[in-house]
Amino acid sequence: MDSEAVPALSRNAVDPAGHLRGDEEWSAKAWNDPHTRVLVLEGGEPGGYGPGALRARQTRALVTTGPNPRLVLTSPDRAPKGERYLLGHDGDHAYFAVRSHEEVRAVTGAEPASLRDVGAVLDDRDTGLFTRALALANWNAAHGFCPMCGARTRMERSGHVRICEEEGTEQFPRTDPAVIMLVHREHEGREEALLGNNPHWDARRFSVLAGFVDAGESLEQAVAREVAEETGVIVEEPVYVSSQPWPFPRSLMVGYTARAVGRTSPTDDEIAETRWFTREALAEATSAGEIVLPGRVSIARTLIEGWYGGELIDGP
Repeated sequence: MDSEAVPALSRNAVDPAGHLRGDEEWSAKAWNDPHTRVLVLEGGEPGGYGPGALRARQTRALVTTGPNPRLVLTSPDRAPKGERYLLGHDGDHAYFAVRSHEEVRAVTGAEPASLRDVGAVLDDRDTGLFTRALALANWNAAHGFCPMCGARTRMERSGHVRICEEEGTEQFPRTDPAVIMLVHREHEGREEALLGNNPHWDARRFSVLAGFVDAGESLEQAVAREVAEETGVIVEEPVYVSSQPWPFPRSLMVGYTARAVGRTSPTDDEIAETRWFTREALAEATSAGEIVLPGRVSIARTLIEGWYGGELIDGP
């Protein structure tokens, strides 16, 4: 397993500048600096997402067209009105995001794109900015009311804290941990990896297994439980590989490998079909279009190609 590979959305080149989030004087000065760069996000309410509408409704930003896409960043004086989030500072520029209430429209040389669409092809700086901006936008949009008393909340610390206006309690960005794991085994002298198909997917799409961490559960326990529940495979020796933010709307995907050691009965119906692949069979099935793997924006692809030992070529 290649542990050196960095999942696409884990890349970043900008200091998040956490120590400056509550400095209102610095923030005002930075906002009036013409060198400051602003990422404009299209407004979209996470509560309106549904299985069929997620891709169409998730927040988008302007991205240049061409072989080397980049985020289109603007200056503060040209940014639209909307919630403002500090994304960080790189020594030369401060970076903010604004969640506009307006639709992001195509302009000459650039068009709206979602993080799912371009996260794997943007450079480290732009991927990190887009990922953090989307995570903050989704959290702020969904937490306008206090979860304790129901009163309204207001945004503080440049979008990284919300304050209950009734009780004064602080709310911080919520992240839902989920495990995602490549299960492998030794079978007849050859190593194989287990991939599954979700009943809501196209029948050709296969990926690694994943699931949310239960309350009071460790990551390693979640790996074993999810695999057994979904496939009936018993695993041991979960090994951490890497993690990746997944702001759709607020997950942190924690990647593992785990070794299959036995069988039990699956207890849910989240997986329609499972298949074991040798490395040779996986490469052949992928290149021929017999199966479709996750896109390169996902840590699932990182885990699969890490086990395979190189890049897999997608078929027609």
